[in-house]
Amino acid sequence: MKSESDARQSIYLIAVCGTGMASLAGLLKKAGHRVLGSDANIYPPMSTLLEQMGIEIRPGYKADNITGDIDLVVVGNAVSKDNAEVLAVQQAGIPYISFPQALARFFLEGRTSLVVTGTHGKTTTTALLAWVFEAVGRKPGFMVGGWHKNFDSNHQVPQGDFFITEGDEYDTAFFDKGPKFLHYRPHGAILTGIEFDHADIYRDLDHIKDAFRRFVETVDPEGFLLVECADGNIKDVLEGARCKVETYGFSKDADWHIASFACTDGVSEFDLHHQGRYIARFSLPMIGRHNVLNCAAVIAVARNSGISVEEIASALPYFKGIKRRQEVVGEADGVVVIDDFAHHPTAIDLTLEAVKEAWPERTLWAVFEPRSATSKRNVFQSRFPDSFLKADRTVIAAVPAPEKIKDDERLDPAAIAEALKARGKEAWHIESVAGIVDHIAQHHTSNDVVLVMSSGGFDGIHQKLLDRLGAQ
Repeated sequence: MKSESDARQSIYLIAVCGTGMASLAGLLKKAGHRVLGSDANIYPPMSTLLEQMGIEIRPGYKADNITGDIDLVVVGNAVSKDNAEVLAVQQAGIPYISFPQALARFFLEGRTSLVVTGTHGKTTTTALLAWVFEAVGRKPGFMVGGWHKNFDSNHQVPQGDFFITEGDEYDTAFFDKGPKFLHYRPHGAILTGIEFDHADIYRDLDHIKDAFRRFVETVDPEGFLLVECADGNIKDVLEGARCKVETYGFSKDADWHIASFACTDGVSEFDLHHQGRYIARFSLPMIGRHNVLNCAAVIAVARNSGISVEEIASALPYFKGIKRRQEVVGEADGVVVIDDFAHHPTAIDLTLEAVKEAWPERTLWAVFEPRSATSKRNVFQSRFPDSFLKADRTVIAAVPAPEKIKDDERLDPAAIAEALKARGKEAWHIESVAGIVDHIAQHHTSNDVVLVMSSGGFDGIHQKLLDRLGAQ
């Protein structure tokens, strides 16, 4: 189906170097539009990717960047209402919309929208769903908040009827403080779980639940919603659902029931039953019960979308995963170094469980940088120690840019280490990356695995550690 949105336009993105905005820029460029934008922080990898796609980046934010040949402006959610370019756009009378509005207008209209949301696991789940649909010939469009190894990209322009989106609960724009996922018009959706997060946006858990209640109400009444069976917070947001709702999980009460789970040599295998009927045994090249949960949800969506069991089972083993999600960066001096994005206590706990299960004979180091807006704050001060208990040794780094968080709201990393010691665990608070690398280099054995967790680059600690261990 064609629409007015298919007309070729000159589209300008303010804050184009953000991960989501750069993905949108790529989608628009590949769809045939003239795309350009600006940002105050122009640096790799996003600047390099945009340049490779032929997208002009203007140093921002300057009123004279807004020229008369621009048809439409997309405003990133980090851009304020008094931004010089925003004011110039308004003065010139150029139409402007938010990132999720643009995605909906140009790529969701006339297509079947599938959305994955939840506090944890949505990036991997979205990526796996996109891969299954691609592998069986559906040629979906997608946008995911991580680098998809199967596609060597984080987005794809649709050639078929489906568009698959990672649904973000973060706010939309200065002129729309609602969550992004309210714009995605889902026919089908996955809700992986609900916990308190994004303390810079949401007041408390009830505030988060309100956002998800609104999302559930947006699902097409003729469509479907898959929800994690064991999550009590999800049950609190389903009253407004007008579509078919099914559960998935390890409980026998789940509509999609996972059984006989086993993990060997980095491959998870499990049986799946639907409402008491055996479906098949599936194989997934990922570790951890949480990834099997994600996979069960993907299978359920694929079946609800007309994809056969045989097609799904043949696609799953070829999923390559997402960069920075339990990604083995390398091995040196017998030490395996893994990179992961985990920054919430639940995600840390689940990731440690998965790595311990995959390498049961190795000593497991957890190295954590509290970088996200929530983990920098002390909202999880009491929860963090328990989340590291599955590690044999834990190192907690400093809070980056601590001056941006008030003293009485800031996380105390040293207190986490002390709490772990009180529980009989080996733990250290080491502020610098150089200090952490020195410490591990001095105390490691050739049978260790080091799991590095951060929502940022962590100053390249992964390669610095590998280089140091290799030199030894």
